[in-house]
Amino acid sequence: MAKVKVSKKSTRIDMTAMCDVAFLLLSFFIMTATAKQPEPHPVDTPASTVQTKLPEENLATITVGDDKAFFTMMSPEVRRGALERISQEYNVTFTDAEYQAFANLQGFGVPLNQLKGLLAMEPSERMEEGLQGGIPFDSVNNQLGSWVEAAREAHKAVLEERMSKGEEGVVFKDLDIAIKGDAEEDYPVIKRIIDILQEQKKNKFFLVTGLRDENF
Repeated sequence: MAKVKVSKKSTRIDMTAMCDVAFLLLSFFIMTATAKQPEPHPVDTPASTVQTKLPEENLATITVGDDKAFFTMMSPEVRRGALERISQEYNVTFTDAEYQAFANLQGFGVPLNQLKGLLAMEPSERMEEGLQGGIPFDSVNNQLGSWVEAAREAHKAVLEERMSKGEEGVVFKDLDIAIKGDAEEDYPVIKRIIDILQEQKKNKFFLVTGLRDENF
């Protein structure tokens, strides 16, 4: 009896549609992701079980490590406004180019008399290890307190301007402050930072921590 021949079907699978979807998803995640900004002084935060997410906008962060304080403002408008107020308070003049450079500078940690030199550097040079020695925050020279107050005032002014233009969804809210302290930092240093905020009646703030693992 003659054998019945079974027709062979192609096993080739057209992956064109799958590749298109994969590249679309990849493009979406790349365009919507927020790149981690370089820090002038990276710190190792303590571990915690709290999982409260930091605000994605309207936030300023005080980073503390090795007895040094650094200040980061997320909004370019707030950064420029804060520098304008600091300029008036300390009677220091900045050029338009320096204002623009500062508006593009997220985090910094130098005394005011060194800020012009920092702004004159290339972005890659500013982040060299040990270059920025921290913002003074002792009881005699509390420049950090001035920066926090100036940032809060600048944030308020930005919101008021947006509200005056009739922008929808704008709600007045004080600038959020986060403290990002190194796990090995001495308690009196962190206490001093908290005191600076409380002196300005800023009693609600975030503490940045890492997430504990299951074996902690």
